Amino acid sequence: MSKYIFVMGGVMSGVGKGIAAASIGKILTSKGFKVTALKIDPYLNVDAGTMNPVEHGEVFVTEDGDETDQDIGNYERFLDTNIYRDNYMTSGRVYQAVINRERNLEYGGKCVEAVPHIPYEVIDRINRAMEKVEAEIAIIEIGGTVGEFQNVLYLEAARMLKFKNPGDVAFVMVSYLPVPGNLGEMKTKPTQMAVRAINEVGIQPDFLLCRSTHEVDAPRREKLALFCNVQPENVVSAPDVKSVYDIPVNFEKENLGNKILKVLGLEPRQQDLVEWRAFIDKVNSVTVPVKIGIVGKYFESGDFILSDAYISVIESLKYAAWHNDRKPEIEWINSDIYEKDPEQLSELNNYDCLVVPGGFGSRGIEGKIKAIQFARENKIPYLGLCYGMQLATIEFARHVCGLADAHTTEINPHTLNPVIHIIPEQAVKLANNQYGNTMRLGAYPCILKEGSLARDLYQSTEISERHRHRYEFNLAYKQKMEEHGLVFSGLSPDGQLTEIIELPKDQHPFFIGVQFHPEMKSRPLRPHPLFFGLVKAGIDAVKSL
Repeated sequence: MSKYIFVMGGVMSGVGKGIAAASIGKILTSKGFKVTALKIDPYLNVDAGTMNPVEHGEVFVTEDGDETDQDIGNYERFLDTNIYRDNYMTSGRVYQAVINRERNLEYGGKCVEAVPHIPYEVIDRINRAMEKVEAEIAIIEIGGTVGEFQNVLYLEAARMLKFKNPGDVAFVMVSYLPVPGNLGEMKTKPTQMAVRAINEVGIQPDFLLCRSTHEVDAPRREKLALFCNVQPENVVSAPDVKSVYDIPVNFEKENLGNKILKVLGLEPRQQDLVEWRAFIDKVNSVTVPVKIGIVGKYFESGDFILSDAYISVIESLKYAAWHNDRKPEIEWINSDIYEKDPEQLSELNNYDCLVVPGGFGSRGIEGKIKAIQFARENKIPYLGLCYGMQLATIEFARHVCGLADAHTTEINPHTLNPVIHIIPEQAVKLANNQYGNTMRLGAYPCILKEGSLARDLYQSTEISERHRHRYEFNLAYKQKMEEHGLVFSGLSPDGQLTEIIELPKDQHPFFIGVQFHPEMKSRPLRPHPLFFGLVKAGIDAVKSL
């Protein structure tokens, strides 16, 4: 059995298709079905690794080392399962595959055309992704908004699949219903026009998920049903919510899961959102705050503050706070301010714990190093992720080991003390301009040191975490740093890659840097031990005052 649910967007981008798709997946999983989710991005980029995180959001790394859209992270978190390379498509990736097949004579001399060969490739990829994990239902999110030129071939793939398997395909449109302030009335016309646009390519939505600031009332439901040719009970209200984790429960209030199963000719095998509902109750009941600062640079976009560049970090911190019975209060701190005005560093005392996430480039780097120094010297619980770990070693080398010019060769190739240097095979790739999908990517093992804080947190001797980097700690400096008190608590099995550094437990309540990205593996019901430990340390530090 293979069933397909296509999720499309109407009226505007950023309407919440990814969370809607993830929520539907959560509901159907709870009803006893094996579900996987896919994302189709219309970009000509082959993967998300070369996209600007301010414009596109976080690059989410899969277990098998693909650089994907942040919605893959949403799928993993909601479905509580790993999503793999086959589940992510871009126009560049699909077109490249078709062209390669044509060059290899795999079409047997036929004329290769956009239609039907691009849609066929899309359908083949969907089926391969399902086969890999033996999924019964695939949820496929088509990026962008209906009516955009670049989406047409993906909509054609959905239409062709529906034509071939009419009882196995359902269409869900997530659309926005504005409530203009000067009118005070919810308007349905934009959604009507979006449905008309999707009708023009041969698709009729089975469901409308109506995003808005308010609940959709009966008159609006009736109007949408009449003019969009959708059953009134399939016009589903999706108002703004306090937490995205409320959405599966809200959808189930309208029995969305069983309605979708009915369209697909299926019956629920069980009814079980018990753990999820208990989690939501905790989320909505905690009141005591924990204040967390994220020191980064990918926040500003013109006059707006965007947090999508760090979405997995933010969500991981939320899970850790909630499971510590605290309400997360997360603030974004632009590291540039500490370069311009170091006196403002004192504001970091207002936070219970601090995070410096991953990143690239020179902008804001000295501000991050100053923030790390402040956290170390003032015993503020600190977690450095990837670049945040590398900068922590640079800070330690400069201010504890006396290597004043210590740096990373990524920023200063001529430093006399290259504490961070490029991985040798990465240097070869960069020399040949091989940038796309060539970093050290995906899951790798790590051995934890006996007696370390990392070992205590993980409760394991060996772990596996996901990576995305070209530079690493220079082992030539390991002995000197150990002599000054830095603990190398996590190493690759061969001992050649530094994975985790920390300060001794008797010198600092929590100071850890990791070369990997633990945020990629944190889940709502299972917070990652590093984030959980960070928040707990912040709470304990407040209690000890």
